[in-house]
Amino acid sequence: MIYFRSPCVSRRRGRAFFVNCTLASSVVAYSHAYAQAPQTQIEEDRARLGNSTPLVEQIDPATVRDSQRAQADAQEKAAGDDRLDTSGNLLGDMWGARSWLYRHGVTFDIQEVDEVWGNGTGGTPSSNDGASGSGTGPAYDGVTMPTLSIDTEKLFGLKGGLFNVSALQTRGRSISQDHLANFNPISGFEADRSTRLFELWYQQSFLNGKLDVKIGQQDLDTEFLISDYASLYLNSNFGWPMAPSVNLYGGGPSWPLSSPAVRVRYRPSEKFTFMFAAADDNPPGNRTNSFAIQNGGNGADPTNQVTNDGSGTQFNMGTGALLITELQYALNPQPADMSNVTKDPGLPGVYKLGGYYDTAKFPDYRYNNMGKPLGGADDSTGIPRWDRGNWMVYGIIDQMIWRPSLTSARSVGVFVRATGNGGDRNLISFAMDAGFNLKAPFRGRANDTLGLGWGIGRASSGERQFDRNVAQTGTYSPVQGNENHLELTYQAQVTPWLVMQPDFQYVWHPSGGVRDYGVSYNRHVGNEAIFGLHGSITF
Repeated sequence: MIYFRSPCVSRRRGRAFFVNCTLASSVVAYSHAYAQAPQTQIEEDRARLGNSTPLVEQIDPATVRDSQRAQADAQEKAAGDDRLDTSGNLLGDMWGARSWLYRHGVTFDIQEVDEVWGNGTGGTPSSNDGASGSGTGPAYDGVTMPTLSIDTEKLFGLKGGLFNVSALQTRGRSISQDHLANFNPISGFEADRSTRLFELWYQQSFLNGKLDVKIGQQDLDTEFLISDYASLYLNSNFGWPMAPSVNLYGGGPSWPLSSPAVRVRYRPSEKFTFMFAAADDNPPGNRTNSFAIQNGGNGADPTNQVTNDGSGTQFNMGTGALLITELQYALNPQPADMSNVTKDPGLPGVYKLGGYYDTAKFPDYRYNNMGKPLGGADDSTGIPRWDRGNWMVYGIIDQMIWRPSLTSARSVGVFVRATGNGGDRNLISFAMDAGFNLKAPFRGRANDTLGLGWGIGRASSGERQFDRNVAQTGTYSPVQGNENHLELTYQAQVTPWLVMQPDFQYVWHPSGGVRDYGVSYNRHVGNEAIFGLHGSITF
């Protein structure tokens, strides 16, 4: 595999200059899907969608890395060149070290992400330090992710093997946790400050790349539940969706957490992909105070996904198993070589259906451990009843709806994703997001993408009943309903190694109209207008 070259960059006397990506150069990667292994899920989707996906997928640093690799591999295969190109790295070839390591199957990457955010209206005072005043103001968060990958075929002759280990150094403050009181963070890169192990796994391919198995410490949100068009956006709801983020222990094995897992992926043809994974469901290993309903309704902050596991080495196996599966169908997958195509193959799309089942116990939002209405006048314990098992189903559509020509970099793609689950033991019972992306919106900006996305999350029937029970005791407790969020964003490739993304978001009824605990009188948390600037650097 060739890593971190600039996509859509040509070589001329050692300098990189931008050229238009053609569909042919992007889809050549798929023709090698079975001949070359292993291949990331992002690389497969990018090929099937004809390079209409965003340059960088902003789910977490791992998807930033994988989407950069996918673009780089497509460009290298189209050029028929197997040399390592480091024009997409800030540090270049590092005095020959990268090329030498690559010849021996070793790649070392460093991905840097930094963000500044500001809330202009609404929000709530900081809940962490008891401050008074407004919920407006600036915030910064950042993450550095070094990754070491080893191609076992190059290193010692084992074909189809890939070893991967990565770490995270997260810093700054979470504006969502401090001031916004949303169901999910407004940035998928927010995390508690820590230096931690992220992933540690081995993947082996079989049947010429049609089947591969990955085992070890894994982050499932780089492969499951992904909408490739939605991954343009920074709001975390467009990455790992709202429901699993707030309904599972610590958000499940998703950024910034990972857990021991086995993942199987089978691709019998270019149109069909089947995936299944069995993972530990509780990466931080924390059962007490893991959910918002615990401790009398003052439990864990839903936006906090790092609890009692600052090192990433908990390797918890004692709560339950998360079993997740996904079936994918590619509509009109693009030919590998468009130069001799006389008939339009049609506009590509990827359709996904999936679901999960968690074998652990979850707190019931309706009843306490004595069978009385939780939060009501007869609730003498404030301890919820625990119910065995949890489930969710989902569907995803990524569909290109327009392009001016077969070889044009410009295209318009739309996406829709919906999740649904039971309401008695979950904070969110239904969530949906949708939007459209314009790739290459301006002449000479083939790698830029402009997007407008919207999403909604609805508080579950159990949560709404809990709010009613509390209100009957005379305590101010608004019944939570729907949270809506809108995001307008523009992703720009400034240099081959630097991507900048200005962003605007507006949130209606944060957490469905939750009480503002940061003030002395009774009111909801106000609607929020949030501005941000995101940057990612490939070293």
